[in-house]
This record gives sequence, C-alpha cells and structure tokens, in this order.
Amino acid sequence: MFSITLKLMKKSARMLIPAGIAILIGTAFISATFLFSNTMTDSLGRQQTGSYGGANYIVTLDADSLDTASEQERNDAYSTTVADFHLDQVAALAGVDGVRADTASDITVINGDKNVNGIAVGTASDTSLLPVGIASGDQPVDNNEIALPQSVAKQLGVSIGDTVTVSSRILQEMSTATVDDTANSSTTSGITVRVTGLTDDSNGVYSSYGGASVISNNVVATLDGVDDFLQVPANKLLLNLAGGGNGTDGSATDAAKAQATAANLVKLMPKHYRVLSRDAANQEAIKSLSADGGTDITTTFLLSFGVLAMFVAALVIANTFQVLVAQRRRTLALLRTIGAKKSQLYGAVLFEAGVLGFVASALGVALGCALIGGLTASGLMASTGMDARFVVSWQAFVVPVLFGIVMTVLASLSSARSATAVTPLEALRPIELTDTRRAGVMRGIISALLVLAGLAFAGFAAWQMSESIAGHSSMITDAYSTVLLMAIFGCALIFLGLVLSAVFWLPVLMRGVGALVSLAGPSAKVAHANIQKNPRRVAATGAALLIGVTLVATIATGATSAKQTMGEALDKRFSVDMIADGTDMTDAQADNAAKVKGVAASVYAPTVMEYATDKDGNDLSVLLVGVRDADALRSVMKADLSHTTIADGTVLMPKYEVFTGKTMAFSGDKVTFSDKTSGSDDGTATSDETTGSTGKTITFTPTYVDYRRVSENYNAVAFVNVKHFENGDLTATGHMLLMKIDADAAGVALNDVLTNVQQAFTASPGVQVTGPIAERSLWETMINGLMALLVGLIAVAVLIALVGVANTLSLSVIERTRESATLRAIGMTRGQLRRSLAVEALLLSLVSGVAGVLLGTAFGWLGSYMVFSLYGDVAFPFDWAGNGIMLGVAAVAALIASIAPAHRAVSVPPVEALAEA
Repeated sequence: MFSITLKLMKKSARMLIPAGIAILIGTAFISATFLFSNTMTDSLGRQQTGSYGGANYIVTLDADSLDTASEQERNDAYSTTVADFHLDQVAALAGVDGVRADTASDITVINGDKNVNGIAVGTASDTSLLPVGIASGDQPVDNNEIALPQSVAKQLGVSIGDTVTVSSRILQEMSTATVDDTANSSTTSGITVRVTGLTDDSNGVYSSYGGASVISNNVVATLDGVDDFLQVPANKLLLNLAGGGNGTDGSATDAAKAQATAANLVKLMPKHYRVLSRDAANQEAIKSLSADGGTDITTTFLLSFGVLAMFVAALVIANTFQVLVAQRRRTLALLRTIGAKKSQLYGAVLFEAGVLGFVASALGVALGCALIGGLTASGLMASTGMDARFVVSWQAFVVPVLFGIVMTVLASLSSARSATAVTPLEALRPIELTDTRRAGVMRGIISALLVLAGLAFAGFAAWQMSESIAGHSSMITDAYSTVLLMAIFGCALIFLGLVLSAVFWLPVLMRGVGALVSLAGPSAKVAHANIQKNPRRVAATGAALLIGVTLVATIATGATSAKQTMGEALDKRFSVDMIADGTDMTDAQADNAAKVKGVAASVYAPTVMEYATDKDGNDLSVLLVGVRDADALRSVMKADLSHTTIADGTVLMPKYEVFTGKTMAFSGDKVTFSDKTSGSDDGTATSDETTGSTGKTITFTPTYVDYRRVSENYNAVAFVNVKHFENGDLTATGHMLLMKIDADAAGVALNDVLTNVQQAFTASPGVQVTGPIAERSLWETMINGLMALLVGLIAVAVLIALVGVANTLSLSVIERTRESATLRAIGMTRGQLRRSLAVEALLLSLVSGVAGVLLGTAFGWLGSYMVFSLYGDVAFPFDWAGNGIMLGVAAVAALIASIAPAHRAVSVPPVEALAEA
C-alpha cells in the first residue's frame, strides 16, 4: 500500500508543491530561530567572559557560599580591594605565569576642547591578560600612561606620544566638593597622561563604549579617588596558570598541575572567593544568561511566531489533502474493490502527509541553516558589535522536522477520514470534486460561545478601566494585570471563535462582495460563480490570510494609538517642547542649536539651582531661570501668559509642584530662596548639591501660572528677570536653552530635530536635552522598531497564507479542467480566463484582508484603551496608510499568485483538456 501511495504522490507532485512550500517556510523559521538563539547565546557568553582576556583561571565571588553568609560577611565580600588579593604573593607562587586584578573605571579623555567618555581598564605585566589588544605602540608600564582605543584617538585628534587629560565621575564630584580648596582643586579635576599605544577591541567586549583604554596603575587609583592602587575596589583576579591551557583543559597532567596551583591560590584569597577554570567560567556565564531569561525569552518569543506560521500552514495543507482525496475518490474506490481496508486507506493518507512533512521540513531546516550561516558569514552582526559564529544544536534540526511532520499529519486527519468513507461503488460514479458538505452545527455552537465569552471578558475589562478612570472603585486599583489579561484573553476567544466560524460567515461575505464585482463583466461573473463552488476551501484559505492580517492590523493600530496618545499626554505635561540644560553649555553651542531646522523659537538663559521652603515646611529644589521679560517666554512656552509680567523682585512660578503634583504655596506673600536646604546648619551643606553653600538668600514676590513641568529634575522651574543675574543678586551655575519645535512646518522628522540639537552639544557632556519632543522621539523610535520587528515576523504567516491563495487557485484550476475547456470552446479568450482567476484571487485576499483590518483595528483600540488610559486621553486612530499598504501588498501578491494557475488553465488546448477531464 505504501508503494502505491508513493506512486500517487509522484503523480500529484504539482499539487503538493504549494503545501510543501508552506511547511518549508514555517520550519525554516523555527530552525533559524534556534540557530539564531545559539549564535546570540554564544556571542553574549563570550562577551560576558571577554573581559577575562587570555586568562585560563579566574578568581571570583562564590555566590552559593554568600547565600549562607552573614550580612557583614557579604558586605566585606563585595567591598574587597586589590590589596585583599595579595598580588605579590600570588605572582610568586609556583605555577602562576601571570596575574592581573580586574579593575575598570569610567573615564573622560580630554584634548583641548574635545572630550570623549568611555571606560578604562588597568594594565598588566602579562599582555595576554588584557581584555583588549595593543594594536600599535606599547601598553602602559610606567606611571601616567594610557593606551587609547583607535576610534577615541581619532575623535580627539591625538597619536602615540601626545599627552591628554583624563578624568572620571568620582574626580569631578571631588572637584565640585573642593571648589573652594584651591590647593586640591587642580589635583582632583584630572590627571595628564602620555599616550603610549592604541588598543583594539577585536572581541567586542566594550563595543558599546567604542573600545576600552588601558591605563597605568597610578592612574586607576587617581580616577577612583584613592591614594594607592592597592586601595582600588576589585572583585576578580585574572590568572595564567601553567598547564591551564587557554580555554581548554589540555592533558590530564597539565590539568592536574593547574588544579594544584589553584588549590594553593585559594588559601591566599579573601573569604567567599573561589578559583574557576576558564571553561567553567564560560559555562556559568551562558547558564546565567538562560537562567535570567537572556536568550531563552528571545527564543520563546520568536518560536511563538514560528508556531503561528505552522498553524497557518496547516490550513493550506488541509486544503491540499481535501482536494487530493476528492480527486482520488475513484482510485480509492478501486482499491477498496480489490480488497484494501479502511485502515489501509487511512494509513496511506497519513503516510503521504508524513512523507511530505519530512521532505519539506528537511528542506526547511536546510534553508534555515543557510540563512543563519549567511548572516553570520556576512558580517552584518559584527557591524552591531557582536562576534557571531554559526553554532549548531540538535534542537535546530530535530524540533522543526518533528513539528513539521506532526502538523502535516494533524492537518491531514480530516482528509484521511474522508478517504475511509469512499465505497467500492463510487469507482463507477462520475468524479465530483466540489465539496458540498455543510459545516457542523456543533462547530457553530462552539464558535458562538467562544465569541460571546470573549465579548464578556473584553467588555468587563473595558468597563473596569472606565470605572477606574472615573475615580470609582474597581479591580484596576488592586489587580490591573489581571484585568489586562482578561482583555487579552477576551480578544483571543473572539478571534478563535471567528476563525472557527469562518466557514459560515466568510463565504457569505465573499458571495455578497462577489455579487457586486460580477457586474464588471464576464470574467468577474465567472470568478464570482467559481468562488462559491467550494465554500469550505474558500473559508480555510480566507481564514489563513485573516489570521496574519488581523495580527498586523492590531499591532499597527496599537502603535499608531500609542504615538498619538503619548504625544498628546506629553504635550499636556510639558509647557516647553524641548530644553537643553547644563553647567558647561556655551553661547556658541546654544546659538548653533537655535539654528537647527525645526526649531521655531528659542530663549537662552542663565540658571541657578536654589532651595525654598513651602508652607508645610518641605524643602523644594527650584531652578531659577533668568529671562528678559514675559514676551520671551511667550515665544517658547505653551501656557496662558497674557497678563503676566516678570519685573524686578517678582518670580514666575508654576501652580503645581512637579514631583507630587500638589499646589505650590508658601507662607505669606513672599518666597525666599537659598543655596542650602533649611535642614542645614549655617554654612554647612547636607547634600552634594549644597556642598560649598554660601548661605546667601534672596526674596521674591511669587506670581503663579499654570505651566507644566519645564524640567523633571527639580520640584519647580521658576523664572526671574535676568537683571538679578547681571547685578550679582544671583550667580549663574549653568544655562538653559528653551525651544519651540515646529517640525511639520520645517518638513523634518522630530527625531532629526532632536538628533541635530543633541549634536550641537556633543562637546559638553554635562548638557542634557529633554522635554516632550525628546521623550516622544524616544517613544516613536522604540514603537516603530518594535512594530517593524513584529510585522516582519507575522509577515511569515501572511506569506504562507498567500501561498495558500495560490494553492487554492491551482486546485481550482485542476478541478475545473473540463469547465475551463468548455468556456474556451464557446469563445472565452485566454485573457478573459486569466482575468477571471485574477478577480478570484483578489476576492479571496481583499475580502479576508478587509475583515482582518477591521477586526485588528477593533482589537488595537481595545488594547490601547487598556494600556494607555493610564497616561491620558486615548486616541482611537484608523491607520489608513498602514492598512492601505497592507491591503495593497496583499492584492499585488494575490495577483502574482494567480499567474501560474492562470497559465496552466490557458496553456492546455480545449480539446485536449476535455479529453483529460
């Protein structure tokens, strides 16, 4: 029986190709997901241990032993310094070829008016222990030496032998703290070092920093704010042990020698520290990535789309096998006549499905391997800072093949049951391929119950959200996540119910649309008649496309709603489109930023941070900004300043405090500002911000206006007349540039405006660009990236669904061989026959697509309401552009899908076609 089945498969190979393509695409996606995950895990794992350089053994904290340690022991273990590792004694041990304390510091490298932020690591006598290589020149050996990353040296315009100044966050804080101590201020602001070499981060360990500098031990100590290198914090020791190999165990003798040295080392190490081989450290790093969710989340996320693709493929497979069984009814009846049992026919169909699933899945795995292999070999991932290698695993081969076979067999079960229903007498009956079976009543009942249950869950969740917004008691208060999951579950039930019931409503919908289309001419009328002949297959094909389009429309609608909702919410929360604020802003930088295309107006003003005490005795941080008059503010601020003046002795303040939202109020009709908090003793600061306080105060008469947060870094931003800065009442410690943005009028994107403004301040690391435009740009970039990713993944399912459209048309052409020949014989031209199939394809894709768009939009609106109601008034947009593009692509793809079936239909002469039928 199996040999007969293989012969039948060979005869029906053309019909099996579309189903095979659907399986191939789905399994290629799954295989590629596993391989991509392997590559990511390997790359991230090597990056995790890349800072070990060429060390073959590592001394590190023992997290397991810390679980049972006392709090003091844990504090001591996390507070170790270089001195605690006894470097001199370790280096003197037999079997230790090299040792380096793993130290790293943030660093700012300065050359004239140029500066670059990055990271620096301590040097080592053994160059192989460095996490970066020395591309040219020498590594630092003596005091006050540095090896810079090649990119940093290029940015600063320095070469080997030049001198640069290096600083760190700790040094800058120390410099601020000792601003009045002239004896120390020069030593804490930075240190001059000589460039001895250029580094190369070939393993991408510090790719996010553009590489890492290597610095002398005394420079490490200075940047960390300590007097001696032994006082520098460290919690790792990197070792080269004789016999330890380099990431491998080597021979048994060598390994035993290295282990013996490691055992001696443990005695010198601080409590709760252990000595690990490089292999063990690598395995733990990869394990920690998986344990924390690392690439496992990525794999699970991607695999969910692979499963979706295979589910859509199952609909295509089911269609194929239904027609195959229908076409072979006479053959199956003849087999029954000569003694074949029902079980044999049932097994034959399942065997055919298994063979198809195996062959197509194997080809899919090969395609997946080729895709990821090409990706890793192309260097594209290397350009993102990842050293990618092609890493195989059994899951990448076994899981897709097994999943492809199982899905194919499951999709053929219904057809296998149909095969067993064929009686021997049917061998003598004419073949009737049209499936006239009516959908089961039970399916309709289950579908209706699913939709009703889904509506109930979604409706309840939306009602709870509206009650919460109105301020009434609701589940949202205590269990928002539960209510959100109810909404998602409700949408899933509705969607599942509609897909199951598609056999009832989708053919009716296509019949109604087809009735209108049929008025366009003979070709459209033939297409309308043909699409009604097999409603079950039409429903299955339409449902496959409906799934993909609905998901894409849901994501697109949610993304559009998110951008509009968050944009409007940010506009309401901020009164200034964008600000640049910092202590090292220059006039030239502000002038360049004001000239950026898209910046409609700007105000450049001096600032100082002061403290005030409200009527409840709370200290408020207030940034005082000096402006010429209220007219200057009106040009950049979205607030009612029509009757406002900023005169001498007055201060314009917001009505509401930024952090708490409470009404701003002070005792009496005056407000006094000081550069120290009320909790400080005279002349003594209680925080870093107030260190060096002069105790000087200034009093203003406040005017309150309802303008919203200009900056989120202070309790309030207040405006005074700039004369107070000019006459010495206030001393500016920084500057602010307030900007009004009109990107639409300038014809540029918001992100471009933000990027160009930020570019104007690249030479001043202390300048921060914030405001709703900056936040909106961040939101839109994130949302657009996520949407592109999700739509790209779902596109796999849409592609398979369009393969299903081609499959349905191909099967229809095969079924209607006699009918097509008759139409040709009575005068229908080849062009008209082609147009009829094109119209049929358009009806299948566009009706299903429009239904998916409407359903996805509804789901997107509900999701947006459930998520973004927490931030403001939700926008309920219809993404005309996105949906139009999606439907256009579906229409074009459907037309392309109709080309091959149409060619087959018109290529056979009418007489020959009638004879074959």
